[in-house]
Amino acid sequence: MSSPNKTCGRLATALLATVAWAAGAADALPGPTAKAVPDLALDAYAEPGQRVDIGKGRHLNLRCSGQGEPTVLLDAGVAADSLSWAKAQPLIAERNRVCAYDRAGVGYSDPGPLPRDLDADVADLHALIEAADLDTPLILIGHSYGSQVVRRFDERYPKQVAALVLVDPPVQNVAEFSPGYAQREAEIAPKMLAMYRSCEQGARDGRLTATPPAELKSCLRGPNPNYSERLNAAILAWRSKPAFWAGLISASEQRGALYDGPVPKSERHDGKPVIVLSADRPYPGASPKDQQSLIAAREQTHTALIGTTRLGKRVIIENSSHDIPVDQPSAPAIAVFEAMQMRQRAKTGKD
Repeated sequence: MSSPNKTCGRLATALLATVAWAAGAADALPGPTAKAVPDLALDAYAEPGQRVDIGKGRHLNLRCSGQGEPTVLLDAGVAADSLSWAKAQPLIAERNRVCAYDRAGVGYSDPGPLPRDLDADVADLHALIEAADLDTPLILIGHSYGSQVVRRFDERYPKQVAALVLVDPPVQNVAEFSPGYAQREAEIAPKMLAMYRSCEQGARDGRLTATPPAELKSCLRGPNPNYSERLNAAILAWRSKPAFWAGLISASEQRGALYDGPVPKSERHDGKPVIVLSADRPYPGASPKDQQSLIAAREQTHTALIGTTRLGKRVIIENSSHDIPVDQPSAPAIAVFEAMQMRQRAKTGKD
C-alpha cells in the first residue's frame, strides 16, 4: 500500500499537470536555477498597482504601462495574477497602452461573491473597464482560462473589443478523442478539490506559512530564487488567504461546463481578428498515447476558434510550453501588431 505522503505527492503531480494545460500556470517566470539572482525590477509586483473601485465595496488591481492605441488588456490563467505578464507586458508597451489585472481573490484584488464562474469574471472585467475608464475598443489577450474570459466578454460586449488574442487556449471535448483520459481526469477531479479544500481550511487556521505542516506542503510552492524575499513574501501572503482557495475551488467546480464540450458552433467573433497562439510543446509530461489524444483535441479546439471569424489566424509558437508569455514573451506583442494590421486591412478592404 502507498504511504499517505506518496499518495499526496502523486495527486499533487496530477493536479499540477491538469492545471498546467486546463487552467493556467500560477507562476510567471522560469523556475529556480542553480545560480539565480533575484530580479529586483520585479519588486513592483510586491505591492498593488492601481486598486480600482468597481462598486459594492470591491477593488480590482490594475497595472498599466505604455502609450498608443488601441489599448491592450491582459487576462491570465486560473490562480495567476498580473505577474504572469511581467515579461510580455513591457514588450507590448513599446507600441500600445497595455494593462494587466488580478481577478477576484487573486493578487491584490478583493474576493468576489461565489460562485466564481465565467459569468462572474466577465462581469468583473466589464466593471473594471468602465471604472478605470479604459479606452475602447480594446485588444483583449487571454492566456489559458483567460482565453475563455475574453471570448465570453466579446460575446457580451462586442462593441468594446477590437480583436482577440487567445494564448494557448485549453483543449475542449477531450472525451471525443480519448474517453479513457477523460474518465481518469474525472476521477482525479474530486481528489483535487479535496486537496484545495484542505488548503482553504489550512488558510483559515493560519497554517499556510513559509513552513507549512507536511499535510499542507502541496498547497504552496517554495520561494522562487528568481524573486526577492520581498516578492516571495508578497506571493505567499495572498496565496495563504482563504479567499484565494475559495475562488480556486469555485472555479474548479465550474470547469466541466467550460471544457467537456467542443467550442460552441454558435460562438462568433465576426468582423474582428482572432489570433490563436499554440505552443509547440504543450504536454511534456503526458504519455505518448495521451499526448496524441490531447493534441488531436487541441487541433479541433484551436481550429474551431479561428473559424469563429473570417479574420482568424493561428500561429505555432516554437520552443514554448503552455506558458507562452514566459517562454516566448515577444509572441503576444507580435500578435498585437498583427491584429492591428489585420484590422486595418479589413477596414480598407484589402483583406
